[in-house]
Amino acid sequence: SRAQAWGRSARQRPGLLLAQSRAFSNNKILVELDEGSGVATVKFKSPPVNSLSLDFLTELCISLEKLENNRGCRGVIFTSAIPKVFSSGLDITDMCGKSTEHYVEFWRAVQQMWLRLYGSNMVTIAAINARGCLFALSCDYRIMADNPKFYIGLNESQLGIVAPFWFKDTFVNVVGHRVAERSLQLGSLHPAPEALQLGIVDELVPEEKLQEKAAAVLAQWLALPDHARQLTKSMMRKPVLDRLVTHQEDDVQHFVSFIAKESIQKSLRKYMEMLSKRK
Repeated sequence: SRAQAWGRSARQRPGLLLAQSRAFSNNKILVELDEGSGVATVKFKSPPVNSLSLDFLTELCISLEKLENNRGCRGVIFTSAIPKVFSSGLDITDMCGKSTEHYVEFWRAVQQMWLRLYGSNMVTIAAINARGCLFALSCDYRIMADNPKFYIGLNESQLGIVAPFWFKDTFVNVVGHRVAERSLQLGSLHPAPEALQLGIVDELVPEEKLQEKAAAVLAQWLALPDHARQLTKSMMRKPVLDRLVTHQEDDVQHFVSFIAKESIQKSLRKYMEMLSKRK
């Protein structure tokens, strides 16, 4: 693929990536790679709330593939260029009033984002101000801004939809069955202190210290031999990844048939109307 060729070219010329970091940017994602440390920073820049739209997911997967294919990149810090939100989660407009073909393309993009991120060989650190729960859960470590006005959670139930099994599996692996069950049923959005208490995030720090703390944590993880960490990560995560890979097409078809139901479309329209009234 073009991305794989790009990765091979970068490895052949070690200075290329640093010199051409701008070429690593696109409309919704900004990637900065420090060749010396092997650390990349991925900034979400899709106003107003970095929602996981089809376009955003496509650009994100391309960026992740480029980083994964560059052997000089060992770790990634994910953060937001937009104040007060990391990501609002799945883009509701991509799930409402669209064609069957669009729903298929959108859900496959969601799957690919998770498979690439959850199964990444790189160390992945989420530096979160607010929201973006599935993405953050898929990373190795989560640092959240210490602000009780910031919250995080999988709120699909509030939209009238159901989190798929691989969302659930990811959540259970982080917080345990009981917390995940209660939170998913209620579609709870947890304030930062509660998110720390429940184990959804690993640390709280002042918002202005997010990047500094993420870099420090990443340095600790990168002090370990890559092969030992990568094999351990694969051992822990492979059963969950394999479950989606095995049932990927069934999962797409289930999503499409579910999301196209008029009752679900009505719930989504109602939720969008509620959001518009808040603005």
